Amino acid sequence: MKIFTIGVYKSTESQFFKKLTDNNIDTLCDIRQRRGVRGSEYTFANSNYLQQKLVDMDIKYGHIIALAPTTEIREKQKIEDARLGDNKRDRNKLGKVFTDEYKSQILSRFDFDKLIEQLDNCGASNVVFLCVEQRAEACHRSLVAEEIHKRYGYEVINL
Repeated sequence: MKIFTIGVYKSTESQFFKKLTDNNIDTLCDIRQRRGVRGSEYTFANSNYLQQKLVDMDIKYGHIIALAPTTEIREKQKIEDARLGDNKRDRNKLGKVFTDEYKSQILSRFDFDKLIEQLDNCGASNVVFLCVEQRAEACHRSLVAEEIHKRYGYEVINL
């Protein structure tokens, strides 16, 4: 199994879906808390549209809300962004507070063995974890992918 990550920001609809097809993605795991993105240029990433498009592309979809950061964790990152003068859409990396909180509150409690078993059972071979930030390092999806790599040794590719 290969693990990929993908963001939405700074991608057009055609660029986003081309990345999926170019990498033979067969399963998309949506790890957002809220499955919508502000801005008309990102309507392709809103849950209903995205799910229908994936059906048309024969890509399985799953929403794994247990891997989404809580509102409280996200608020801590907003405070850090404001302190640094960063805009969420232009952030280069996650703050230490976010990373520490996410690892202790989310990753440490998540059943990765069950997730990998479910992915195996549905025949997944190229799995992408979706969130919104352009750069994986600026998003919790990098922490999820890092944990999966650490536990299972799967290759991780950030699209």
